[in-house]
Amino acid sequence: MSTEAAIEPTYGNWRRPRRPGLGPLGLIGTVGVFGGLVLVLLASLVSLRAAATVATPIVLTLTPLAVRTQDGRNLYQLLTVRIGWIRRRSRGEHLYVSGPLSPRPEGRFPPPGLLGRVEAREGRDAYDRPFGVLHHRGRNLYTIVLRCEPDGGSLVDPDQVDTWVALWGEWLSRLAHEPGLRGASVVVETAPDPGTRLATEVLPRLDQSAPETARAVMREVVADYPTASSEMNSYVTLTYGVPGNQRRDPEDVLADLAIRVPSLLTGLVSAGGGLAEPLSAEQIAEVVRVAYDPACAADLLTVRAEHGRTGLEWADAGPVAAVETVDAYQHDSGVSRTWLLTLAPRGSVRASVLRTMLDASAGTRRKRVAMLYRPIDPGTSARIVESDRRAAQFMATSRRGMVQARAAAEVRAAEQAAAEEATGAGLVEFSLMLTITVDDAAQLDEASVLVRNMTGATRIAMRPANRMQAAAFTCTLPAGVLPWEQTLLPHELQEAM
Repeated sequence: MSTEAAIEPTYGNWRRPRRPGLGPLGLIGTVGVFGGLVLVLLASLVSLRAAATVATPIVLTLTPLAVRTQDGRNLYQLLTVRIGWIRRRSRGEHLYVSGPLSPRPEGRFPPPGLLGRVEAREGRDAYDRPFGVLHHRGRNLYTIVLRCEPDGGSLVDPDQVDTWVALWGEWLSRLAHEPGLRGASVVVETAPDPGTRLATEVLPRLDQSAPETARAVMREVVADYPTASSEMNSYVTLTYGVPGNQRRDPEDVLADLAIRVPSLLTGLVSAGGGLAEPLSAEQIAEVVRVAYDPACAADLLTVRAEHGRTGLEWADAGPVAAVETVDAYQHDSGVSRTWLLTLAPRGSVRASVLRTMLDASAGTRRKRVAMLYRPIDPGTSARIVESDRRAAQFMATSRRGMVQARAAAEVRAAEQAAAEEATGAGLVEFSLMLTITVDDAAQLDEASVLVRNMTGATRIAMRPANRMQAAAFTCTLPAGVLPWEQTLLPHELQEAM
């Protein structure tokens, strides 16, 4: 009788979107180059001095588009971020104060920044379960939040893990067919266990007639166990938009979303999401409140355990005060720093590639890992994969030497993506953001070292969201804030630049 060793499957074949245009110039730079050449040629018909006079400003204008940093940003983009930060500081927008001492007459504590114009509503699905809906009034978007309790990967056969990955990919592919869906995110939040949950469950159940030794052992377990444990929460947010310039009553949108919630939950359960349920408006407010003030987590758990609910409203889910700096965001009882993905792992990875990043980290108050997904409709997906395939073939035939191997690998990846899309697979753009919250600003350096170690183990590259810490912090909350929906430039124009 012989046994064969189980082979753990690997995954990959993601590709960074290609910018149209010549090299690092992008589409706008390429158009500028050819337009500038035409102008220079026309000016040269007059005189060489006129041609040089026309060429000089063109070269000075296009050079910043060709110079790019390691994360792909050109000099104009870097300058735009710095100018935006200077303007926000000059207007005092990096400071936030709420409550009775704020200029707001209502004296409440609404979330700041990108969540400032959000309203919370609540509906009921087909099973009469309450679910909260965040209405982003500025963009006319609606977000629902689902909570999952995924099954762990320990002592699970590789075949089962592979099945979960396939079903998760199928669930993401179905998002492209969701009417009006603008984007989705998966937020995994970890934090040290406050200790109140175990005490609430165990201490009231102690039998007073039991031996004193047994009761002492149980009290010692309650006191010592939380110091070595952590809590993990997983949230899935889905953000929908109203097509075109249509005006729909929010109640009609809630009724439409109520029909979709059960099928979305069923897909999450089959993909290894475990017990999945929608969050009510009160529970969404609690999650956001704890993110801004981690010290109140134990108090909210105690109140919910004693009374069954906290009564917290969205208008009171924000911080009392918040200060944004270049590389940090200070809010109530915590200081946070957020990192952005710049490079996904090259080659193939295993299903546990992000386990180090998702596990609880010692020395942090809270940690959130947010995967952002932008589903692409089938028509656009076909055009993208065909364009990538033609671009990869062109690069492979035009390169020589050592880079030929990488170009051939890109051709194989593009061909595989085109074949899978032709058989019904979906195309999804994704990114990753990481937020770490600590007690004091002096601990942020240790958090940066921790992130470098985690990214090294996962083979990804990340950079701090400098001068954008407040907005990046908000994007990692399970509140449905999609970065590409908050920009002044259309997404297609950003890709061209």
